[in-house]
Amino acid sequence: MPDWLNPTAADPEKLTVLSLLARLLVALACGLCVAIVYRLSHGRDRSATPGLVTTLVLLAVLISLVSIVIGSSVARAFSLVGALSIVRFRTVVEDTRDTAFVIFTVVVGMAAGAGLFWVAPLGIVVVGAAAIGLSYLWDLPTTDIDIAVPGKLMVRVAMGHTPADLIDPVLKRHCDQYHIHETSLWKQGTGLELIFVVRLKNAEDLPRVVTELSQTEGVLGVELKRS
Repeated sequence: MPDWLNPTAADPEKLTVLSLLARLLVALACGLCVAIVYRLSHGRDRSATPGLVTTLVLLAVLISLVSIVIGSSVARAFSLVGALSIVRFRTVVEDTRDTAFVIFTVVVGMAAGAGLFWVAPLGIVVVGAAAIGLSYLWDLPTTDIDIAVPGKLMVRVAMGHTPADLIDPVLKRHCDQYHIHETSLWKQGTGLELIFVVRLKNAEDLPRVVTELSQTEGVLGVELKRS
């Protein structure tokens, strides 16, 4: 086995330049594979974040670098934890699947950085097949409106008003189909938050729907997103 494929060299100072480069390139390739799996598993979900795709690739290489630098040194590991503890990330993760892919990338990057070159590809094959298979298994369309969903409409209505009287007239004018997807209380019971799955007659009616609903008495907030 070539020296640059030897996973037993835990001390980064003993690694050759070829070995370091090989581990980083493997991490980059594995990161690209994870990103491809992410896109394929979100194929029918247009909300897949392009920024996260780039992050997955870069994260794999960075974690590989971290694994190489730490090696078997406990002191370096604790130093890295202390250095990274000052970093705070406050990005809200809208889809729990994104968290799983971030962890997936971290593990793949660690495997590449440690020189365990067979662990990363096997993990990508198994996890990738599971992610893509489950996405097609659970995300099958069930109704006509689910087949071509252009957006979701969130409307907040004050208590004391009937949501159907305020919202239905506007949706009937601008939508081919719509139905309530979620309903919840808003601000400790001072209002209702309703989320509709809608299919507009005309994509250009997006601003008009928001404007008409926001000008309706009793409506506290409106947000319409295209899928």
